[in-house]
Amino acid sequence: MINEQQVKQLFANYTSDYNPKDPKIALKIAHTYKVAENSKAIAESLGLSEEDVELAWLIGMLHDIGRFEQIKRYQTFSDAQSVDHAEFGADLLFKEPGLIKDYIETREYDNLIETAIREHNKYRISDKLDDRTKMFANIIRDADKIDIFRVQVEEPIEGIYGVPFECIKSQPLSDQVLEQVKAHTAVLRSTKISYLDYYVGHFSLAFELVYPYSRKLTIQQGYLAQLLTIQVEDENTQQKLDYIKKEIEDFLFA
Repeated sequence: MINEQQVKQLFANYTSDYNPKDPKIALKIAHTYKVAENSKAIAESLGLSEEDVELAWLIGMLHDIGRFEQIKRYQTFSDAQSVDHAEFGADLLFKEPGLIKDYIETREYDNLIETAIREHNKYRISDKLDDRTKMFANIIRDADKIDIFRVQVEEPIEGIYGVPFECIKSQPLSDQVLEQVKAHTAVLRSTKISYLDYYVGHFSLAFELVYPYSRKLTIQQGYLAQLLTIQVEDENTQQKLDYIKKEIEDFLFA
């Protein structure tokens, strides 16, 4: 149903117009391929049909397509300072210019693909989704979160946050952030104050992983484990970080 090599070539052709040598663009290209791989692995772990595994992979390939035009138009990946990249990408695919037609011939799965992409970055997915659409939305959301851990480890910190790592480690951790970790939920963006809040906020994504294989994949890849080794000079802040580390490890290995 889906020709992976053709999709990859189309994606490469599309991103070639956005200067793939730009570190920000290169980051999102690499992220796209990794998320697609994660999506495929999660779908396979659920025993889905070959067709559904292909769909999960395609959603991974297209989930961040809005990022490239976002950086071109707004020079930022911050949705708060520009546009919601998931909504923007879904519009590019399913409204104008209707890019989805290049990637899959049949229109049978358009609603499912569109909804999964629109929901992938939401704090909570819509409670109005049917079970099948919800499953695909959860697959892409898990796959995306898993690769965010990799990005935090492999990409230069200053390129992500705009400040050196030492600056991040010198800041306090907000009580609101800690309380959300205690509740085993992702940290709301609106409650983050310091750079350390944003850094630690990525750890909390582990609590939102839906599928057992997603947790297994997170453990196997080891990126989150590396993030959790963070050490800071302030003793009180380090105690909070040690607590967070234990909570996440206990959750993942439960």
